[in-house]
Amino acid sequence: MKKFYFMLMTLFVLVTSVQVTTAEAATTDTTWLNTSKLAEGVIGVQYEVPSNKRTKLMITKDNSSYTYNLVSSNQTEVFPLQQGNGSYKVSVLENTTGNKYRVIYSEEVDLSLSNTNVVYLNSVQNIKWNSSDKAIQKAQQLTQGLTKDEDKVKAIYNYIVKNVQYDYTLAANVATDYIPNINNTITNKKGICYDYSSLFAAMLRSVDIPAKLVMGNTSYVSEYHAWNEVLLNGKWVTVDTTVDAGLIKNKKTAELIKSSSKYTSAKFY
Repeated sequence: MKKFYFMLMTLFVLVTSVQVTTAEAATTDTTWLNTSKLAEGVIGVQYEVPSNKRTKLMITKDNSSYTYNLVSSNQTEVFPLQQGNGSYKVSVLENTTGNKYRVIYSEEVDLSLSNTNVVYLNSVQNIKWNSSDKAIQKAQQLTQGLTKDEDKVKAIYNYIVKNVQYDYTLAANVATDYIPNINNTITNKKGICYDYSSLFAAMLRSVDIPAKLVMGNTSYVSEYHAWNEVLLNGKWVTVDTTVDAGLIKNKKTAELIKSSSKYTSAKFY
């Protein structure tokens, strides 16, 4: 648990601890940035990461930044623009020494959506899904014939809290750059809170229900935590499948919607 707490805190602290300097290498080349899905509130990044360099993507709006690790491949990864309409600065950063990074590429992107909730329907780096995934096929099966969003949410929620167990071994050994894999979670039927919240968000998004993955603190657990916010009847509600799976395992009552006053968010995706 302590290691997982450190891992999640690392994801958050990186945003404020990374020191960035502008590099002469930064150019006007925009082939690394894909804005074809900007109308859905996301951008794609295709950058071949050097094997000997730690490389990150930083997305900044109004002095608030989200920092992501880029992996050693040339595949396009998708990232959300979840801080509302306006101008975003998207930068590829390469480590120089310690926590210092230089800018390799940087580009301004303007977001103008009539409905900003569309952002929370996408497949992105830490909530990655497609229609062929086992988890997504399960979501389709669970919601077949259901017409109300609330019924769909309950069906997926009930499946997760009754079938996925908390993985204490993973929590004790998780890497600081860990990214959930929803197929692993649903196949192995275990995961940490990051896995629970990624799985729940992906399954809901696949049936057109906007869902956020949120990181921060709650009075339910002592460690830094991950949970979800779900759009129901025009209102964002708090759902915590990790906490509720534990309650059910211990034969205690679990309620779908939690009091938002018991949660303090630091980051949301």
